[in-house]
Amino acid sequence: MLNTKIVGEKIAKARKEVKMSQAQLSELLFVSPQAVGKWERGESVPDIITCNRLAGILGVDLNYFSENFQSFSHEETSSKPSEEKNILYTENKKPKWDMSSGNWVDADFSGLKNLNEKFSSSNMQRCKFIDSDLSSLTLKNNNVDQCDFSSSNISNSIFQRSNLANNQFIHCSLRETKFSESYIYSCDLSYADFTGMIINSGGFEKNTVVKAVWNRTSFIETNINNIIFDGTIEDCSFESCSFKKVTFQNAKLINTFFKCKSLKNIHFIDCQADRMTYEFLKNGKADLSGITLLSQ
Repeated sequence: MLNTKIVGEKIAKARKEVKMSQAQLSELLFVSPQAVGKWERGESVPDIITCNRLAGILGVDLNYFSENFQSFSHEETSSKPSEEKNILYTENKKPKWDMSSGNWVDADFSGLKNLNEKFSSSNMQRCKFIDSDLSSLTLKNNNVDQCDFSSSNISNSIFQRSNLANNQFIHCSLRETKFSESYIYSCDLSYADFTGMIINSGGFEKNTVVKAVWNRTSFIETNINNIIFDGTIEDCSFESCSFKKVTFQNAKLINTFFKCKSLKNIHFIDCQADRMTYEFLKNGKADLSGITLLSQ
């Protein structure tokens, strides 16, 4: 049976060694600061799933929380790279990176390949992923702020319940990537490839999307705010979306439908549209004065 007092003392010790407050730890674990306080006072213990996440965040072995675990002193371990704490070894001793539940600040992963293992539930600030392979990446409950993903492959990835703000995705591939209940805010997505991308139940606001590739891109129940679309927009869809300060400028809209309550907040400047798209816009009472019909 676990000694709750010993477990609490170990949590507190590991937390202080990484210079993290109870409030910061609780935020990464999605629990209240009061819960962390109870653990450290020995009044209760986290469940096994939370212990696993605690180990990842605090950079300790899961067995660290057991009463008989013998750990190295700080002096014995200080010469080892900190990254070693985030390796999980399989039975054949092949290392498997687990970067989830971490607090990644100013890390540089530029040029690395196969970075699709585990970054979920992490706080990522000012990190670099320039020209990296993050294809088939899965992010859940992440906060990603001021990171640089320029020229990276993020295709076939899944973002769930994540906030992405002030990031650079210039020349990125986001082909077939799915965003669910996520907010993309004040990011530079110029020249990005959005082919087959889906944004569902989230926000797409104040982003720069100059000369992006829009093909089979879907926005579903998304708040679209302060965005300028340009270039060719083909086989795309906007369904049950809300618009505010949205402009289509020098854009060519082909086979793109708008199934929304109101299109009055969309402004069209020097645009062209095929007959089908034109009728969708007309049905939504959009201002068509900035649109001319494409010749059939």
